Amino acid sequence: MRHVRRLAVLAAVFALTVALAACAGTAPTPIPGHPRVLIEMADGKTMTFELYPEYAPATVANFLDLVDRKFYDGLTFHRILKASLIQGGDPKGDGTGGSGTTIRGEFSANGFKQNTLSHTFGTISMARGSGYNSASSQFFIMTADGSKSLDGKYAAFGRLIEGTSDLLAIAAKPVELNDATGETSKPVDMVTIAHVTRLADAEGTPTPAA
Repeated sequence: MRHVRRLAVLAAVFALTVALAACAGTAPTPIPGHPRVLIEMADGKTMTFELYPEYAPATVANFLDLVDRKFYDGLTFHRILKASLIQGGDPKGDGTGGSGTTIRGEFSANGFKQNTLSHTFGTISMARGSGYNSASSQFFIMTADGSKSLDGKYAAFGRLIEGTSDLLAIAAKPVELNDATGETSKPVDMVTIAHVTRLADAEGTPTPAA
């Protein structure tokens, strides 16, 4: 009887994993000539993103500059908002830090009309404060669809092309109340980024410095 129950639990977990992957959809086909970056986590999980400077040129240039400077190596995903997003890139690890510089918000609410990317599953976008031009180093990755409220208000600049299961695994990590924000989104255990690296583009050509 105990064996049957165990099989039932395993079947339920497998079904949930399949359902999550189905909801996430398939990753888009890489586009030749577009910059790509690899995020390697301390626990071995990896995610590859393709970046779109034609939609958000200053945002992509800023992100790649930080990647090339190894700014993100050793930082964390300090915020996991269930069924929504994960957020990282803060040297303070609490959502209040940045790189020391800020960039223009490349989204329609800030008068930047060419960025029409939507915040669907796997989209990488810049976090910011209340000011439209306050983005610095923090970024977030969508772990679900349906966040239309973010479109036109945050600078999406790329999409996940490899690592769907690893992104979902990070999103599933347990969280607790963040006393500073009142939001239940603080990872119980640190979710550490080992390295973020610039890759060759889809044609195998190293992407040039921004």
